[in-house]
Amino acid sequence: MKEGFVLVDKLSIPSDFGSIAKVETLVDSVCERLSVKEDYYGNVLIAVTEAVNNAMEHGNKMRNDLSVDVHVGDKETDFCFNVRDRGTGFDFNNLPDPTAPENIEKENGRGIYLMKSLAEAVEFEDDGTSVSIYFSKK
Repeated sequence: MKEGFVLVDKLSIPSDFGSIAKVETLVDSVCERLSVKEDYYGNVLIAVTEAVNNAMEHGNKMRNDLSVDVHVGDKETDFCFNVRDRGTGFDFNNLPDPTAPENIEKENGRGIYLMKSLAEAVEFEDDGTSVSIYFSKK
């Protein structure tokens, strides 16, 4: 998470898709508390749940003993969700283009593309075990 953001909420959940409901509740609460425009809510929900799903499935390999941590940062005009897993990371600079003809019919591989399409910015750190997703409040 970039400098200037104040931590306003956090959540730690096991790598179990049943925990996604807690993430949805967190997104609801944060968007309401920060007075995020209703038009942006869907983008935030989809991008954040996609990041958490990726952390559970690809980072923690669905190991229930490994947690996914979600931190929420706020500043005057922007807010951020940081999602961290306990995996070994991945090469986030070398991802296949999901819009390329050879990838169009693949069932997966669109999550990061989707996150980048829905957010103002997406940044990976710590070899890809941490992703920060930035949104504008306006």
